[in-house]
Amino acid sequence: GCVLSPGRRQRRSHAGDTVTPVLLRCTRGLLKLVGDRAGTLVEAEPGIDDWYANVFVIERRKCLLLVHADTLFPVLDTDVRVAQLDDLGFYVATLVVDALASEGLPGTTLGPLDPSGVWVARTASRSVLGHMNEMTFEAQHLIARDGGLRHTDLDGLNRRLRRGLHRRGSDYVVPRELAARRTA
Repeated sequence: GCVLSPGRRQRRSHAGDTVTPVLLRCTRGLLKLVGDRAGTLVEAEPGIDDWYANVFVIERRKCLLLVHADTLFPVLDTDVRVAQLDDLGFYVATLVVDALASEGLPGTTLGPLDPSGVWVARTASRSVLGHMNEMTFEAQHLIARDGGLRHTDLDGLNRRLRRGLHRRGSDYVVPRELAARRTA
């Protein structure tokens, strides 16, 4: 894979503005699914604005869970088609901006989201992965309780996940509240 030094995390846009690419840290399962679409994997130091991504299956449908490293803000999409992953940057950026808007937050709340500037890397935080596993379990439970994907309100499920309580060190945090603090 390509190795990035901390100074190389930024690049210039066509307008001359400095743009920091989104670093999407994918689980092995997602990397296997996207295959060559992911391009060259980068190696970079973990950052607070990295996004973690995992894919799992419910009712033979692929589901994508994105989680922001610093705030644990989750974005869940169900019934994901492999073709949607062809333009991974656009797909992820659209999901995140829409999720933030649904919470009344600006699209840049959790860092830059340049769809053309998404770099893919392997996961780097066991802690974030642990929180993702909890969110996946909760989503599976809530979907089953609702009677399956067909009967589940995806927006309501995402709102619930974003308001879940998570233990981080000696504190308990709520992803939606942590994200909202970034706009203050």
